[in-house]
Amino acid sequence: MFSLLLLLCAADAPAPLPHAHAHNDYEHPRPLLDALDCGFCSIEADIWLVKGALLVAHTPLDWDTKRTLEALYLDPLRARAKANKGTIQPGAPFYLMIDVKTDATDTYAALAKVLEKYADILSVTRDGKTEVKAVTVVVSGNRDAKVLAAQKVRYAALDGRPSDLDGDAPAHLIPWVSQSWKALFRWDGTGAMPDDERKKLHDLVAKAHKQGRKVRFWAAPEKSDVWKELLAADVDFINTDKLKELEKFLRANP
Repeated sequence: MFSLLLLLCAADAPAPLPHAHAHNDYEHPRPLLDALDCGFCSIEADIWLVKGALLVAHTPLDWDTKRTLEALYLDPLRARAKANKGTIQPGAPFYLMIDVKTDATDTYAALAKVLEKYADILSVTRDGKTEVKAVTVVVSGNRDAKVLAAQKVRYAALDGRPSDLDGDAPAHLIPWVSQSWKALFRWDGTGAMPDDERKKLHDLVAKAHKQGRKVRFWAAPEKSDVWKELLAADVDFINTDKLKELEKFLRANP
């Protein structure tokens, strides 16, 4: 029954929205599915390593042994890809950001083993060459960068920071960079964006794109004027907790 539901969702899905990123997606009534129904192409889930299981939750108070990374995301994504000719959102790449909340080394060791089981749908990098598949996993939060970089075969990449734009890590290891909006900008969407901040935004995005990396900000004001500036600067992912509002905005501002 669940596979049939995913098949119907894939068949009737609206046009994909490559800029749409569902922050803390698991807090919506239907994790993953609500975002997919809105056309989102990037999903974020927080994970905690608890007694060997990867639980999806915002805080330890929300731990539920039934809400694992596999059950909420990887299994339904596999079913979706199989029902949808090897894609999640037809015609657009799809990203699963995994935000690690527990120890970086221990959690990634467990995560790597889990991801290997989904090799049929996950993008893989072998000796520096990436094969893109239905889902590209990007690890954020507590990141074990050294272990990922040393892997000959890996099914995940790293979410970097703006400081990484001054380093020499390859784009296949750090395919995008993220930062808190408030760490870089004072503008909160009230009135016009200051010219110096707009230039700062455009320069950062241009620098990342020149290196083949994407850009995302978290904690940006959830306002249409801010979203307009992000689109104008060619920011790749607009972070939101308001799925329907962002969908409506992006469809009105293609």
